[in-house]
Amino acid sequence: MVTDMNYWSKVIKRILSLALTLLLIFVILKLSVFYIPFLISFVLALLFEPIIKTIMKKFKWTRRTSSTLVIFVSIAILIALIGWGIVTLFNEANNLLSNSGIYIEKIQNIINNFTQNSTLLEKLPEELSQSIQNTQGELLNNIISYITNLLIGIKDWIVKLPNLIMSIFFVVISLYFMCTDKIYMIDQLEHHLPDIWTKKISKYLHKITKKLGNYIRAEATLVFISFLISLIGFTIYKIIGLNVGFPLLISLAIAFVDALPILGSGAVMAPWAIIEVINGDIKLGVAIIVLWAIMGIIRNILEPKLVSKHIGIHPVFTLIAMYTGYRLIGFFGMILGPILLIVLKEIYTPLIDKGVLRSIFDREG
Repeated sequence: MVTDMNYWSKVIKRILSLALTLLLIFVILKLSVFYIPFLISFVLALLFEPIIKTIMKKFKWTRRTSSTLVIFVSIAILIALIGWGIVTLFNEANNLLSNSGIYIEKIQNIINNFTQNSTLLEKLPEELSQSIQNTQGELLNNIISYITNLLIGIKDWIVKLPNLIMSIFFVVISLYFMCTDKIYMIDQLEHHLPDIWTKKISKYLHKITKKLGNYIRAEATLVFISFLISLIGFTIYKIIGLNVGFPLLISLAIAFVDALPILGSGAVMAPWAIIEVINGDIKLGVAIIVLWAIMGIIRNILEPKLVSKHIGIHPVFTLIAMYTGYRLIGFFGMILGPILLIVLKEIYTPLIDKGVLRSIFDREG
């Protein structure tokens, strides 16, 4: 039997190419935490690019002037929002820690009501029912520990303002250069890279940045709208006397969950509404459901207009990307993982359409 060395050399090259791509993604995930200010600048540059181009076209200004104006206005708005957010967030987190005993007692009552009055427990064997009742204390301690550590973490993060200010400084400076010197940076990149690399990169870069920019812009808009609606809604609920003590903290939590692929605001609001109803606060439970419905309706109206094309990735693979990112770099990886998956899909579309293994081992490829 004659071994077809030409065929096997092609197979090995294809496997190495795929392996190097996966290795590159792994390195990017690891470096993204270290270089997070520059990654944020890159994302913001993608978001600002359409605005900069519009100003350049309408007023006939240079890229530098248009970019400077956009960045200056954005920073002014951001500083005002961050100042308000830090003060409000610190006060809410501090108040929540100060009144933690009240909320711990409420959690204890909910668990007691479930373990003592649930008809489900009555139908279980006595040994199993007793075991569940015995573990309620451990469950409560775990919940308290998690919430306390989270709030302390928020306060510690706010206290570390010097590091935050330094990171913001690098974000602003790098964002300025990415926006104003975009053409120069691309020319320098092409100058230093081999021609074959430049051709391959330019083949995908425009398509990827356009699709990724549209995706990030659309998702950021939808998350901001969810945050704004929840903040306004919970603030109104607090004013009219419903038991919503920390509108900003809750709205931030909802916005964070809403930013994660697959999950949505319902992952926070639905369980919260159920808990409030079980705890006897039916008005608040219904109010939460109403606000959730409003957010869902507005999102369903806006999403088709903002997201022109679906990313075309099955939820299972998106979940795998989220989990991989989380395991490698933490919560930030849950957002970055799906974004890298979109990039990977764009690069390897022909391979995926044909079939990964078929493309690697096909003799005609």
